[in-house]
Amino acid sequence: MADLPRLIRMHASDNVAVVANNGGLAGGTEVDGLTLVDDVPQAHKVALTDLKAGEPVLRYGVVIGHADRPLPAGAWVNETNLTMPAPPVLSELIVPSAPPPATSPLEGYTFQGFRNRDGSVGTRNILAITNTVQCVSGVVGHAVERIRREMLPRFANVDNVVALDHTYGCGVAIDAPGAAVPIRTLHNIARNPNFAGSTMIVSLGCEKLQPTRLFPELFQSPDGSGLDRGRASSLVTLQDESHVGFEAMITSILYSAEVHLTALNNRTREACPVSDLVVGMQCGGSDALSGVTANPALGIAADLIVRAGGTVIFSEVTEVRDGIDRLVARAATADVAKDLIREMAWYDEYLAAGRSDRSANTTPGNKKGGLSNIVEKAMGSISKSGSMPISGVIPAGERASRKGLLFAATPASDFICGTLQLAAGMNVHVFTTGRGTPYSLSEVPVVKLVTRTDLARRWYDLVDVDTGRIISENRTLESMGIEIFETILAVASGQKTKAECLGISNQLALFNPGPVT
Repeated sequence: MADLPRLIRMHASDNVAVVANNGGLAGGTEVDGLTLVDDVPQAHKVALTDLKAGEPVLRYGVVIGHADRPLPAGAWVNETNLTMPAPPVLSELIVPSAPPPATSPLEGYTFQGFRNRDGSVGTRNILAITNTVQCVSGVVGHAVERIRREMLPRFANVDNVVALDHTYGCGVAIDAPGAAVPIRTLHNIARNPNFAGSTMIVSLGCEKLQPTRLFPELFQSPDGSGLDRGRASSLVTLQDESHVGFEAMITSILYSAEVHLTALNNRTREACPVSDLVVGMQCGGSDALSGVTANPALGIAADLIVRAGGTVIFSEVTEVRDGIDRLVARAATADVAKDLIREMAWYDEYLAAGRSDRSANTTPGNKKGGLSNIVEKAMGSISKSGSMPISGVIPAGERASRKGLLFAATPASDFICGTLQLAAGMNVHVFTTGRGTPYSLSEVPVVKLVTRTDLARRWYDLVDVDTGRIISENRTLESMGIEIFETILAVASGQKTKAECLGISNQLALFNPGPVT
């Protein structure tokens, strides 16, 4: 069945469909009553009817472009013969006046997590060491390697030690309005549930981003009179006069690490409700099957998590901008709708200041995978948000303050988006890809979903779930969504992802809209 020529049409009104077959279909192939005019690669679009120049091209029931020339039925439709439509006008969006209908709760599901004193729950038990400035990164990196090699084997309940490395902290306009974003991002990453509130701090000493500015609550004495050295015991300052030579710096870091590891090692997993999950969702290296398999299946899993009382975070401003009317209609309140519109407007202005717009989002790989433009990409991207009401919006660098389905206002860059979702408090990350990317994070487990079975076979040791089976094995979206949901619970309970088994991860990448001096 899978080898027969097959097209996938997403909506009854669509006048294009995508090729499902591995390797694509050759010109002259007969499929669904059409004879293909061109060779069409997998995931690329085929005109289902004759299209006139200027005629709207519909996929997902949405105008994703206009034909820039006559295209006969069976023709290959791609970015070279489409013009992109304008985005929805923000001032014309209709803010919902009534709350969305209530959904039935999902009960009885738990995972094994590490409960923290602040009420949050970690899915991993990790010692994190954060920098106040990039100058100390080499020293911290050296210390982390020694901690892993010499100390970690003695602490069986501690999963890892990670350096929260970044390129911020000095050489910046620290008081500029935009500087608030990276500062609060670093502050909130250090508070991630997977670190149990035990993050160590390594400072140089002369940087603009002083520890007291980054973590004021850790250094203020109870009476407010000044620095509380007892509470600041997690801080190592390399310029301290006690550090005579490199080895003295490393010894200080290792001494502090011993104290933290001992405390972390006393923690054990316990049964926690799904309401303690904070699942970040992201896509990268997308193709035109992302909106057919991986993203809508993940959307079903997202619905299950929200119904069970958990939190789901979706993001990527430029990848939802063209579907913002759909998202505003799902806002739980008028205030949430206004918050969505506000974040879209801010980013429109941000891009315009850089003489760019949302069209810069799509990559050569996206287009090779059948995504003609950002409009088509956006329609597939938002499907991973599922169907639940959107209960809140998280500004860049902020931490989630409520449960349910949340939109985090982040760039679409995989690395910046993941970093900001860490700051928002996610304790599990789910990443979908069609072209393939080894992206992962060391701070949280990253469940990798792929859109195509061919990619799953080739990247067998990097992929956690093959959602391409929706096509290759005729699996339903519902069954695949349940499988993803169950995989998330298993990973949250300690099951290692493929990336964790390989020990691969990406560096953090801060979003810094402020000026650099």
